[in-house]
Amino acid sequence: MNTSNVKNYKPKDFAELLGVSVKTLQRWDRENILNAYRTPTNRRYYTYNQYLEFKGMSKDLDTRKVIIYARVSTRNQKDDLQNQVSFLRQFCNSNGIIVDQCITDFGSGLNYNRKQWNELLSSVMDGEIKTIIVTHKDRFIRFGYDWFERFCSKFNTSIIVVNNEDLSPQDELVQDIISILHVFSCRLYGLRKYKAKIKEDTEIAEELQNGNKPN
Repeated sequence: MNTSNVKNYKPKDFAELLGVSVKTLQRWDRENILNAYRTPTNRRYYTYNQYLEFKGMSKDLDTRKVIIYARVSTRNQKDDLQNQVSFLRQFCNSNGIIVDQCITDFGSGLNYNRKQWNELLSSVMDGEIKTIIVTHKDRFIRFGYDWFERFCSKFNTSIIVVNNEDLSPQDELVQDIISILHVFSCRLYGLRKYKAKIKEDTEIAEELQNGNKPN
């Protein structure tokens, strides 16, 4: 399995990758400078190998890393973490993928400040990562996965999602939902307290009713 070909690019995305316009890609296609592939419905698309060829690079010279990324919310879930790692290594072995590094992380999928995850994204931006392999989208990030996948693609990094539902713990999802409810409950409570203080202060209340901003 060639991980470089996991992602195909739409003309718009490929144009952004090369730093040219879509019209330029269309012209290159007509002039046989850089031909697009066609889907069965005759839609154009491009591959990562075409990007390497355009840049004068051989895919055999692509020395960037293939990374396994596994995450659980707490250190009490070490068994779940090990199951993720074992499953991903087995997947890679069966598909002939050579893994350069295995990154394990602890923290909620809602947390954007996970140390290992942030270091991984920094490596992506530094052009050091070729492929990231995860068991499920929410192992990488709970919400906004599509945005981060697009972000990684800007740096020519692909993400392989194996989609093993058994390794996406339901109790962790419940914990994340409770965390979201807690945050919004606190905000609503704070808003109620603010409204109560306004009602208690007759001067502020009168100014608001008159359409004037309080000092």
